[in-house]
Amino acid sequence: MKNIFLIFGMLAPLLSFAHSIEDAPDPLKLDGLMKAFGWDMDNAEIRHEKIDDGISVLFGLGGNIGVSIGDDGVFIIDDQFPQLMPKIEKVIAGLGGGDIDFAVTTHWHFDHAEGNLALGPEGTWLVAHENSREMMKGDHLINLVMVSYEQRAYPKSAWPDITFSDSMQFHLNGQTIDLWHFGPAHTTGDTAVYFRESNVVHLGDIYNNAGYPFIDSGNGGSLDGMINFCSEVLQRINKNTIVIPGHGNVADYQALVDYNAMLKLVRKRIVALMAEGATLDQVYAANPTADFDEKFGSNIGFINRSYHSLKK
Repeated sequence: MKNIFLIFGMLAPLLSFAHSIEDAPDPLKLDGLMKAFGWDMDNAEIRHEKIDDGISVLFGLGGNIGVSIGDDGVFIIDDQFPQLMPKIEKVIAGLGGGDIDFAVTTHWHFDHAEGNLALGPEGTWLVAHENSREMMKGDHLINLVMVSYEQRAYPKSAWPDITFSDSMQFHLNGQTIDLWHFGPAHTTGDTAVYFRESNVVHLGDIYNNAGYPFIDSGNGGSLDGMINFCSEVLQRINKNTIVIPGHGNVADYQALVDYNAMLKLVRKRIVALMAEGATLDQVYAANPTADFDEKFGSNIGFINRSYHSLKK
């Protein structure tokens, strides 16, 4: 799967990355965005990986989908796009599941929540943080730096039916399922989902394992919030926890520790440069991510949005 954040490297030679931290490129429509990302809905494949008995992760286009299947029904985390829902439901059926009973969205971005447009009218109970529900009710520009997208308000049928402020629990399929929110981070309404009995956590785009993270600083996200959110989750899990990222391969506790350490170190470097009066161009030139670029790829969007959030 081509990841949003890896696209930066492909587009960089075509566009100047030194534009204002405030300005965004003209927004693309969804079809144009799909083309820019190299995403093909018609030919997309949904593959799955077993994590534990009754728990799997599905990979397709957009955010990774966590799935719990058992006697109480089907519980999923994130739902990608309505065009892919027949393929997603087919894979779930192959895993022994039926209709999707509950769908938690880790945040309101299109590549994680657009499937609500299909599931809501089908009768699935939609669940999200209260801030994500509010964001789904309006139009919002998502500035990905190299490209931008204006996510339009969802119809009422796609709004979450159930919301929470700080935490809530489900008791389904033999699992105690914790939903956690630790303040604005990737967005203003992020949710981490922890399956206690299986010791598995899904972090949405708080943790990106396919490139540098995108921080939606134009809509309330921040680098400081990302660090705080990761730190809070790490205090509640343990060294044996399986970590499902929003994008990329399934990881482990140490990978999340290392990721958070990277965020902290890059923050420290950018703040030091800003204290000396560095502009965005000068921060790019100093390359505060140099020792991580080989692993994470293009740093354009990450530096830009980190600088923007710290500037605010």
